[in-house]
Amino acid sequence: MDLDEYQRGALRTAAPRDKKNELLHLVLGLVGESGEVAEKFKKWVRDLDSDESRIDRAHIAKELGDVLWYVAVLADYLDLSLDDIATANLAKLASRQDRGVLGGSGDNR
Repeated sequence: MDLDEYQRGALRTAAPRDKKNELLHLVLGLVGESGEVAEKFKKWVRDLDSDESRIDRAHIAKELGDVLWYVAVLADYLDLSLDDIATANLAKLASRQDRGVLGGSGDNR
């Protein structure tokens, strides 16, 4: 499955764009689901002594799937293709690596 195919599939379960506050709903949903990923790792640190063999990969995969759904639907809301986003992101990172600025901070490195 390619990313645009996933995006089209995700849209089958999305609310209509014209639903009141849908953009805000999508942004907050993305933040919330990302927070759930972080929460799983917080508990892994707190309760499991950061033992990588004890990461609950199945639960993390479910939460990452929720993050991916929100990214896909939010991108569509903004008329952006996931394939295009992914391609541009890899090109940006490769350029940073080639120029020796992969580490550090700032959007325009």
